[in-house]
Amino acid sequence: MVFFELFANNPDIVRIDAGQPLFSEGDEGHRLYVLTTGNAEIIVNNRVVETIQHGNIVGEMGLVSPGPRSASVVALTDCEFVAVDEKRFQYLVQQTPFFAMQVMRVLAERLRAANQLLAPVEDI
Repeated sequence: MVFFELFANNPDIVRIDAGQPLFSEGDEGHRLYVLTTGNAEIIVNNRVVETIQHGNIVGEMGLVSPGPRSASVVALTDCEFVAVDEKRFQYLVQQTPFFAMQVMRVLAERLRAANQLLAPVEDI
């Protein structure tokens, strides 16, 4: 999914060096981030669950429902993210319904993936 064009004029760029976290599991979350440069990993319980790249979002859960982060995000390469706070998020949702649908799709896909990881293994 690529909708980073929506943020072309946003000055809130966060730069993260390779090997460093954007945020850690348990941190308070009030923003989502769009990865504009580099690659990063989403880690849950010390397990890599997804590798993200240019155009992907992270932190969407913390914006939709503020609270402790359920995952960590660590840069694999030097990364740049655009930070989206609640005010900008609400504006984007109102002005660009496509953006809202993409965020909901990301939430649904990540929930499905988490459910599959938790599914019991059938005895053969």
